Amino acid sequence: MFADEARFGRMNRPRPCWAPLGTRPEVAAQLIREYVYLYGAVSPKDGSCVFLILPAPDTECFQIFINTVAKRYSREMILMFVDGAGNHGSDQLVLPANIILHPLPPYSPELNPQENIWDEIREKIFKMDEVYDRLEQAYLYIERNPRIVKSIASFPYIVKSL
Repeated sequence: MFADEARFGRMNRPRPCWAPLGTRPEVAAQLIREYVYLYGAVSPKDGSCVFLILPAPDTECFQIFINTVAKRYSREMILMFVDGAGNHGSDQLVLPANIILHPLPPYSPELNPQENIWDEIREKIFKMDEVYDRLEQAYLYIERNPRIVKSIASFPYIVKSL
């Protein structure tokens, strides 16, 4: 089997804002990064695979992943090819009896077919159509809740001038 983990999530980007000439606005900005990691192992021989969503790319999560793989294939010996990530070779990692880890050469993601699975997921499953659908749901929610719009958009200087 070939194993790897991939990050999926979102990150907002602070944007420039308008300000009168000669002033520098003070704007609160919070950078939000939300990620989860999809761990996966595939067998090119028979197409079997194992996936697990975990919160981090660390030794603890990799341990949970290989324990899951070992349990699912408890009657088989598994040679698992992994990249050079630190969590794949940690001294704290306890290998199940039926798993042998073998490192791929450094800087060679093209040798790991699991990378192609990540491409497939990103291309075919995380489609822009779905993003548009979610965005449509969001704006319809806002349109149908004028009290929310009023509470968000009613700045004191606007209310006084109306």
